[in-house]
Amino acid sequence: MLKFFRVVSLLEGLSFLSILSVTLGLVSRDFVFQLGMAHGVLFMLYLLVSLIVSNTQKWSLVIWLSLSIASIIPFAFIAVEIFLSKKLGYQKPAEA
Repeated sequence: MLKFFRVVSLLEGLSFLSILSVTLGLVSRDFVFQLGMAHGVLFMLYLLVSLIVSNTQKWSLVIWLSLSIASIIPFAFIAVEIFLSKKLGYQKPAEA
């Protein structure tokens, strides 16, 4: 479930950045509805899965609130990605 949350977190963060790219004029306004709908679904899925994962992993309320706040801050999904990769136990490859 933690890996699924990691994927949802990454997709939600990227969808948030795509919404912001419309504001900056990088993406046509013709796609606002589609991007908004996709982001809304991913945002709700992110919150739901974060609750489930927090419960199964026995994380504190502070961690869950931090994850929730990270979902509304641009580029904070990168910090969540680092946190989740540490929780999953991924190691950097050994340097030569």
